[in-house]
Amino acid sequence: MSPNSWLAVDGETTPTLRAQELRFAWERFQADDEEASELVREAITDSWRRSQSAGVDPTGSRKAPIVADETETHERFQEHPLGQASSLIRECLSAIADEAGYLIVVSDANGMLMTIEGSSQVRLRAAGDMNFAEGTLWSEGGAGTNAIGTAIALDHAVQVFGPEHYSDPVQRWTCSAAPIHDPDTGAVIGVIDLTGDLRTVHPHSLAVATATARAVEASLQLALQERDARLQARYGNRVAPDRSALMTPSGRAIGAVPPGWGVLGRLAIPPGGGALVLPSGVSAVAEPVSPTLEAFVVHAVESRRVTSISRPLAKLGFLGRDRATLEIDDRKVELRPRLAEILALLCAHPNGMSADTLCADLHGDGGSVSSVRVEVSRLRKLLGPWIDTDRYRLTCDVDTDVRQIEGLLAGGRVREAAEAYPGPLLPASEAPGVQRERERLDTWLRQAVMTADDAEALWAWVHTSTGEDDLGAWKRLLTQLEFRDPRRSLCAARVGELRRAALM
Repeated sequence: MSPNSWLAVDGETTPTLRAQELRFAWERFQADDEEASELVREAITDSWRRSQSAGVDPTGSRKAPIVADETETHERFQEHPLGQASSLIRECLSAIADEAGYLIVVSDANGMLMTIEGSSQVRLRAAGDMNFAEGTLWSEGGAGTNAIGTAIALDHAVQVFGPEHYSDPVQRWTCSAAPIHDPDTGAVIGVIDLTGDLRTVHPHSLAVATATARAVEASLQLALQERDARLQARYGNRVAPDRSALMTPSGRAIGAVPPGWGVLGRLAIPPGGGALVLPSGVSAVAEPVSPTLEAFVVHAVESRRVTSISRPLAKLGFLGRDRATLEIDDRKVELRPRLAEILALLCAHPNGMSADTLCADLHGDGGSVSSVRVEVSRLRKLLGPWIDTDRYRLTCDVDTDVRQIEGLLAGGRVREAAEAYPGPLLPASEAPGVQRERERLDTWLRQAVMTADDAEALWAWVHTSTGEDDLGAWKRLLTQLEFRDPRRSLCAARVGELRRAALM
């Protein structure tokens, strides 16, 4: 056993002899022999216990599950941050992979294999032996102890050799994996792995995988710094140094933070922005700088003044309702449909809209700009001076249920977004701009739910007015629910109903 607890073998260990010792220990573990752990690294025995608790079959009769087809897997990798680093990963690992016959593997944060490169012969053998193929789930819960899944579980680079794997068919292989972290949040976003025949095990493979992970993280850090610089240059003029700060959606400051706020780490930015309380106890508001929610200007409400008048917070509810609600200055009112449409469009365009653009988004080709001006003047009676009429724009602080859902989706919190989604944006509205924004949010949420590998997110989606007739979502949910899940019968019945309806 290597003195490095993350290495399976060192340079002086005979792989075949070590494999025999490990196989003996694995068999004793399967026989509930408590002394089996004395022969195996603590990280591995702990992983065996997690695999056992997760119900992984040690005989391998149930192999790693397929969670995405070829097209979906390719699209995910193209959009993933590690997809942008693929050339760097290849440059770092190709030499050792070619020499030792390793496969170069990249997974996402859940352990789904996004890409596998290397000898076609080795790839075919790996796929046949243990379903080691793109689109399969190699978390510990999906495949038992393995370098990718265990690296994710422990958030540490690790080598797993031969019979250290929990599943019997995987014990013919060795793998070394290192997690990759998001430089902004610190969260694991994926894993780099080298996998090969157990006879090719070598301590250098873990060192190379780890060095590659660090190189990729350095590249991501550089890209983050460049992005911060762009955001600072673009939106820094919106920041008043003594009472506001520019923040990422994760709550990390871009530039200085007022010292009186008491911020030592990150702020908890509400999804999509809105009201929050600073560590100092002062109320604040996070305003998105753009519809993409790429950053927020956070300012202390108590200290911000406009012509000696406190800038109010307008809370708007648009989702799942025909009559939107507005809360401002301790008043709550239901809005006339046209006023709700105007507010929905202005919230979707925080940088403002021209009268012609707002007219087109409200009426299409048949409206008049004068009628829009009349409606905006009515809206000013509710909001006071907080609409800029040179270019129609809300100048008060705004918190909306649409931004909340967008913020959850942008942060990858798909299940929370689906569960918080009460229905479409102003469902009765026929305004072209509102229809566009409604479809955009529904499409974003549905795509996120369909690719999240989360049955609870799907369950929430199919119980929305938009998702209740979504045959594709019901079918995907049926494949993800456990066999004994009582919801399967309802799901199967609903799939049948929707299929019959489609044929009529």
